[in-house]
Amino acid sequence: MNIFVSLGVALLNLSTPGAVTIQHDVAYAEGNRGRLDVYAPKVLPPHAPIAVFFYGGSWQTGEKGLYGFVGRALASRGIVTVIPDYRLYPEVRYPDFLRDSARAVAFSKTHAAEWGADPGRLFLIGHSAGAYNVAMLALDPRWLSAVGLRARRDIAGVVGLAGPYDILPLTDPKLKAIFGPEDGLADTQPLNHANGEAPPLRLLAGDKDTVVKPRNTTGLAAAVRDHGGVVSARLIPGLGHVGLLTSLSGLFRHRGGVLDDIAAFVNDRASSAVMPVARAAAVAHSLITQGS
Repeated sequence: MNIFVSLGVALLNLSTPGAVTIQHDVAYAEGNRGRLDVYAPKVLPPHAPIAVFFYGGSWQTGEKGLYGFVGRALASRGIVTVIPDYRLYPEVRYPDFLRDSARAVAFSKTHAAEWGADPGRLFLIGHSAGAYNVAMLALDPRWLSAVGLRARRDIAGVVGLAGPYDILPLTDPKLKAIFGPEDGLADTQPLNHANGEAPPLRLLAGDKDTVVKPRNTTGLAAAVRDHGGVVSARLIPGLGHVGLLTSLSGLFRHRGGVLDDIAAFVNDRASSAVMPVARAAAVAHSLITQGS
């Protein structure tokens, strides 16, 4: 990491204070890339939701330590936040980073209660390549089913930030190497897995994004909606690709209301996620009362 990146990260983190506890380098898989950090509010709300955040970097760069400002921001809203590393190109190619992502999600669900969160209120959040990862986990059942999970049953909601959901045809040589032969590329695109059985999706993008075109967000939203799925999308005026994410920091939080948007979605869906449990408890209590 060069000095300018280090200074930028330090500034983002310093400008995003919060009463949080942090666990670093929790192993969810073998190797240096199989580790995650956990950010939890020091004062945990009852049934705290838990979110697994996946960063971007074109599946070629990134490390969890750069995203402490995201963990702190979400934890400041009562969300226990897990930030995993995952293996990158050239060490791996598609779909290994999806397999790593699924393992991190399964590990987080298993250990949520230890971190003070409710495993029944599990969310996926991703930016850029990370948004691709969470969209594929939500839409293509192969990856979560391999770790014993089902998206509709086990994931309360998914937030995609500036995700590349439909990037064909590929022109970048490295992306061609990452995603493989031309005749199999359609299967790698989230848009082509749109269905009505995914967890609720909240898709955000900046309308000034020149890295990942906003049509990715509106296109996936339309496809999921056409299949009868639950999805909402918002293009945020004035924000670009990086600015969408850095707006979560205290330094830029006045731009676009992104943190408020994510927190509102999580809180709304978290409330819905426990409604069946609450109703079951109420019914059981009523039956016990009537029988006594």
